[in-house]
Amino acid sequence: MKKILVIGTSGSGKSTFANKLSKKLSIPHFQLDALQFKDNWEIKEDSEFFSAIENSLKNDSWIIDGNYGRTHHLTWPKADTVIWIDLPLWLTLYQNFSRSFKRALTKEIIWEGLNNRESFKMLFSKESVTLWALKTYKTNRERYTHRMSDPKLSHIKFHHLKSRRDIRNFLQKINREALCQQES
Repeated sequence: MKKILVIGTSGSGKSTFANKLSKKLSIPHFQLDALQFKDNWEIKEDSEFFSAIENSLKNDSWIIDGNYGRTHHLTWPKADTVIWIDLPLWLTLYQNFSRSFKRALTKEIIWEGLNNRESFKMLFSKESVTLWALKTYKTNRERYTHRMSDPKLSHIKFHHLKSRRDIRNFLQKINREALCQQES
């Protein structure tokens, strides 16, 4: 488990999980969202975005979180592990809205080095990330269920985490395995 993709609908907890996993495994973590955006929510051209992803993939090990279908040709063939955070829709929407509301309230900068902040205007707009999660939830589940059985991806070990308990147990298992490796 050295080249890891963390996938799931917006608000499922991909980045939080990937960040914890990165610390436990001492593997660099890259967020596709942070690689895609410039300041003030300007989106990079695909060539610039893909170049940033390819630079991340040059590492011997990495954790990448995100769902950009147009990047699958870069990331999936190189991954050895995919961790799918697949929480119930209600919980995903709750987490998504809560996170966005808090960020809008505190004016938190989302990614270091970029001046991107969520706003209440954004939260209640047609471009709302919560609305996006609602629109893409079913499609994401269908796509990832299919990918888990795709023979072209047989080189990948899939982990399908369906609850907060599954997430906790997975991270605890990583802790135990790391401790056993240190003792041997």
